[in-house]
Amino acid sequence: MSTEPFPEHIPFLVCFAVREEAAFERQLHRKERLITGMGRRNASTQFLEALRHISPDRVLTCGFAGALNPEFKIGDVLFDEDFDAGMNQALLSAGAIPAKFYCSVRVAVTAAEKAELWRTTGADAVEMESSVIRSLCRERGIPSATVRVISDAANEDLPLDFNALMTSEQKISMPKLMGKLLKSPRSIPRLMDLQRNTRHAAQRLADVLEKSLSRRDR
Repeated sequence: MSTEPFPEHIPFLVCFAVREEAAFERQLHRKERLITGMGRRNASTQFLEALRHISPDRVLTCGFAGALNPEFKIGDVLFDEDFDAGMNQALLSAGAIPAKFYCSVRVAVTAAEKAELWRTTGADAVEMESSVIRSLCRERGIPSATVRVISDAANEDLPLDFNALMTSEQKISMPKLMGKLLKSPRSIPRLMDLQRNTRHAAQRLADVLEKSLSRRDR
């Protein structure tokens, strides 16, 4: 007979890929947030492990996204939800915008790559984790929503090809990053600009999440 306890019921679970996205996490109870790591494999593994211990009424998969639609600017918060997630009005009232997302297996680095994704997918923004989390939710009857903030515009290249800096675990390799910056010091100011943009984006996402979740009974 199994002695493993039943998963603890919680009203919602907010998932982020990396801590830099999670400016809102300080307002969440520990069991209401999950840092999955980047990419589909990490998201799937960490989410399924979390479900062994908790049973959320709904799941939000949150973080940064690259704009594909040129209409969206850095700091815009976009969302897509299941019909039964019950977040639509709260997110709209908090300033979020309905949108279509594309879940990629790699970072979209160049403006040309983003333009091609917009043409071929019709999506407004690209990210790397949400579709696998939401598919797992649908298999288990858990309502879910994607809430993402634009961290880089459709018409701009990222300062570095972050795909080339990834480890096999989908983490940024600091030795690779430092080596690249030593070879391309001109990338440093643009990388600092990206860091400022992501801090601004993370705060905008935190503001929307705080407003929208405070409108719900917890």
